[in-house]
Amino acid sequence: MEEIDVEKIYRSYRRRLQETPLSFTRFLYERINWNDKLIGIKGARGVGKTTLLLQHIKQSFAQTDHALYVSLDNLWFSTHSLDDLVEYHYTHGGTHLFLDEIHKYPRWQTMLKNLNDDYPDLHVVYTGSSMLEIDVQQGDLSRRQMVYQLVGLSFREFLEFECEMNVPAYSLEELLQNHVAIASTVTEQVKILPLFEKYLRTGYYPFYKDTFEGYDFRLQEVVRQVIESDLPAVEDVQYVTTQKVKKLLMILAERVPHTPKMSELYKELETNREQGLKMLYALERGGLLSLLTTEVKNYRSLSRPDKIYLDNPNLMYALSPNADIGTLRETFFFNQLSLGHEVLLPLQGDFYVDRHYLFEVGGRTKTFDQIKDVPDSFLAVDNTEVGHHNRIPLWLFGLLY
Repeated sequence: MEEIDVEKIYRSYRRRLQETPLSFTRFLYERINWNDKLIGIKGARGVGKTTLLLQHIKQSFAQTDHALYVSLDNLWFSTHSLDDLVEYHYTHGGTHLFLDEIHKYPRWQTMLKNLNDDYPDLHVVYTGSSMLEIDVQQGDLSRRQMVYQLVGLSFREFLEFECEMNVPAYSLEELLQNHVAIASTVTEQVKILPLFEKYLRTGYYPFYKDTFEGYDFRLQEVVRQVIESDLPAVEDVQYVTTQKVKKLLMILAERVPHTPKMSELYKELETNREQGLKMLYALERGGLLSLLTTEVKNYRSLSRPDKIYLDNPNLMYALSPNADIGTLRETFFFNQLSLGHEVLLPLQGDFYVDRHYLFEVGGRTKTFDQIKDVPDSFLAVDNTEVGHHNRIPLWLFGLLY
């Protein structure tokens, strides 16, 4: 391999590293055991996986050439081999390799296995832009790696990113037991409700600070890339299928929360049950939809969802500008509880969490009528700074990670 060709990759890496800020790091940064030999970080587009990798390199490597970051969608790989690059890096003292957009590389799972076998003391960290990918064919890799999930900003992280507020993360049990004290402490420092409104509209994806007036357009571009670029990289789908997936997403964006009459939906899409369900679950795992069911979802035998939401409120504002406020509230609650908790659709109320807690989500005047006399039931109420008893401010559920 000609050294000048390698230098292009290293030059790009050093430039990216120099431009990476360290003032704010994501919740996942401290949870990762960076000493593991093979680490996967999965998540939807735009949630900050690339920045996470570069921040770790910048903070952990005094000799930055011991590490190498490379994005596998780089055009350099159209005429060069990753094998040659890894060999060069390793023989020149490299100890760590950070591979971004791994699903863009053909037969990536075989490539990872070979790296693991051929370079016993080389540490590899990889990311996949779509949650679809990394789950599909782990095979032998599942026994060799640690896989983490990165999601968008929690409201707690948004407060730190936006206002430099150091608010700790709480467990759900801590919030339910001590919500009055926690809310009082936070609201003494800042006017929380305007910030919460801003978060619902533009605060979930970290790139919001870079876009100012073009956030909705940037978000629509993320949606397009997930469907047109990430999905075909995972599934053997044709152009007509991606167009149907886009149509499905826009139909649902206008109707969420949607309690689906699936036969009508399939007819509208000119598809069958199996293909329709595959599209729904692909959109969920791509970070665009959230499917609520009465029982735990089984991704191997796809079952009909009982209620369909967009993944987060920012998507609602971008794809459905006239979004219903009640739906926005439910979407926020579902989104923030989905990481680390089992969330199901109950017979009464809105959400059943960890098969223990029942929640109804609503505005300031919401009553307990629908869930009265139910043990461990709570109201998550909007437009409220501090709650009382089992009435908990909705924004507090954004402090869970």
